[in-house]
Amino acid sequence: MMIEKLGGLSPLNNVQNTRRTTEAGSVKSAPDSITLSDEAKEAARAYYLNQVAAETPDVRADRIAEIKEKIKDPNYLNPAVINATAERIMTSYGL
Repeated sequence: MMIEKLGGLSPLNNVQNTRRTTEAGSVKSAPDSITLSDEAKEAARAYYLNQVAAETPDVRADRIAEIKEKIKDPNYLNPAVINATAERIMTSYGL
């Protein structure tokens, strides 16, 4: 025996469509999350610092030009300036 469509609708399609909607409604998903290790965080920080160092110029031309102008002035080089400069150099070397 063969079942024909009733009034332009197929009863079999209605049953299949009902199952699909109820199954799709019952699916629950947990929120996504990512956990990074301390080693990965440190590697990312090192990469970032390396990028910053690569983009930063080694020589600050503006400061060099400013210092050259100061040195040209004969009143600039006095014992106080020389001692302050020597102290900064020694401090930078940790002495």
